Amino acid sequence: MEKLSRNSRVVAITKILMGSPNKIIRLNKFSDLLNAAKSTISEDIVIIREVLQKLEMGKVETISGAAGGIKFIPGIGDDKGKEFALKLCDLLKDDGRVIAGNFIYMTDVMYNPEIIGEAGVILSSCFKDKKADYVITVETKGIPLAYEVARNLGVQLVIARRNTQVTEGPTMTINYVSGTSGRLQQMSLSKKSMKSSSRCVFIDDFMKGGGTAQGIKDLLKEFDSELVGIGVLVDNKEAEKTFIDEYVSIVEFKSVEKLAITDIKPSNMFT
Repeated sequence: MEKLSRNSRVVAITKILMGSPNKIIRLNKFSDLLNAAKSTISEDIVIIREVLQKLEMGKVETISGAAGGIKFIPGIGDDKGKEFALKLCDLLKDDGRVIAGNFIYMTDVMYNPEIIGEAGVILSSCFKDKKADYVITVETKGIPLAYEVARNLGVQLVIARRNTQVTEGPTMTINYVSGTSGRLQQMSLSKKSMKSSSRCVFIDDFMKGGGTAQGIKDLLKEFDSELVGIGVLVDNKEAEKTFIDEYVSIVEFKSVEKLAITDIKPSNMFT
């Protein structure tokens, strides 16, 4: 391969790093691909590291040792994160957002790649030091957000189902109390889905009382695994009884009254 200019190498290395968040990439991969000496590649990486930090887009971390290399850790600046949360609050205030039964229509939000992509960076930043082995969610609306968090953390996504599927093989099923409806529900997880003694982060679109999160915690115990973090997009503070105390959210509100969300604001993550 012909030798590339520094600008071309910087573009290629940045593309590879940002395409594989939290994955260690050895310098010889870049050296072989770009037909450049490792010392030259190291100089390119210094430029990339400085630019990403200056723009508050994440950081490039060096991993020492025989199996070492570099990895990209996605991130977002505090001001940009709060700006995103404020825009999300404005979006959720739209007329018609609250539907019959005082439920909040979230489908358009949860399947918007731009919204979920940025929310995934914010939430994954909260759990970057948790040494998670998996991100877990419950079908269905939370899947896109959970996928983005799993991708940013460089781990696999695991999906608990509300109904068992033949294609899942043998499953573990538990009962839990929904924080939204207060009803007894079920969730199941394939026994092939994760290794025992794993560390997991639970991600969901919405929390009201934390019944689902508690259910996930109980389900993970059946796999001898641990819940090390909980993150949600929207937190409803209306519930008098909560099952979970420690979690992070991006926006929160107090209640739904007369088909309108009251007092919605960025969570205390941004204060």
